[in-house]
Amino acid sequence: MLYGSIEAGGTKFVCAVGDENFKVIDQTQFPTTTPDETLAKVIRYFNKFDINAFGIASFGPIDVDKNSETYGWIIKTPKKGWSNIDFLGKMKESFNVPMLWTTDVNGSAYGEYISAKKNDENVKSVAYITIGTGIGMGGVINGDFLGVMGTPEFGHIKVKRHRDDLDFKGICPWHGDCLEGVASGPTFEARDGIEGRQTPINDPKWNIIAYYVAQAVVDLTVTFRPNKVVLGGGVCTPEFIAKVRAQFTLLFNNYLSVGSLEKYITAPEIAHNGSATFGDFVLAKKALDEKDNI
Repeated sequence: MLYGSIEAGGTKFVCAVGDENFKVIDQTQFPTTTPDETLAKVIRYFNKFDINAFGIASFGPIDVDKNSETYGWIIKTPKKGWSNIDFLGKMKESFNVPMLWTTDVNGSAYGEYISAKKNDENVKSVAYITIGTGIGMGGVINGDFLGVMGTPEFGHIKVKRHRDDLDFKGICPWHGDCLEGVASGPTFEARDGIEGRQTPINDPKWNIIAYYVAQAVVDLTVTFRPNKVVLGGGVCTPEFIAKVRAQFTLLFNNYLSVGSLEKYITAPEIAHNGSATFGDFVLAKKALDEKDNI
C-alpha cells in the first residue's frame, strides 16, 4: 500500500510517497512555477509509483465544497497565474484513485492532531497557525476539519494595532492591516527593508508581531476552545513562540484555564516540517477507507 502526499505551496511543492505505516519512502520538491509546468512535474513524479490514494494539501484559497462546480480548484489567489486552476481535476485525469483535497495548513493541522492524539487520547481538537509568506489556520475537531462552506481564512481577521506600529499600513492587498497584513513574514521587510531572518530576536518588531499573533491565539481560544494551538511556518522560532506565550498571558489574563502554556501554545511535534506530509498520508488512507465503505 502506497500513499501520495502533495504539499502544494506558493513557493514550492513537496511530494512524498509513504507506506502503510505512513513512513516516507521517497520524497522530492521543486519550485512553484506555472500551473502547467508544476503539475506536470507532480504527475511525472508519482507516475513512477503505484499510488493507492492521495492526500493533497494546497495553498489557496481553494474550493472544498463537493457540491460546487469548482470543487478541487484553486480559486481567487494572490499567487500570479494560479487563480481558477482545476488542480484536483488535473490529478484525476492521470490517477484513478481516491483523493482527499484540503488546504496546506489543514494538512499540517491533521498531522499534528494525529500525533497529539497518539500521545494523549483525550486530545479532541487542534488548531494550527502557519506564519510565513502568508498566514493561515487549520482546525481539526474530532477528526473533522473546521469549516463547511469553505476553509477558514483566518489570516484576514482584524487585530488591535500595537501602539508602536500605528504608522504601518499593512501589506494585505485586500484588507491592509489584517493579521496577515501586519504579522506575516514579509511585513518585516515592509517596515524597514530588513527581512525577518536578518532581524535579531531582541529587535522590538518581534514583540510587535508576537502581540498580533497572541491576539489570534486568544481569538481561537475563546471561539474554538482547542486542546492545543500549534505555531508553524518560517517566522515561528522557539524564541518567537516564547514571546507569543508572554503576550498571550498579558492579553488573556487567565480568563479561562488552558493548562500549561508550554503544552498549549507549541511548535509542531513532527520534526523537519513533516506535519503536512504525515497528515496527507493519513488523509489519503481516510479517502481510501471512505471509498471502500461506500
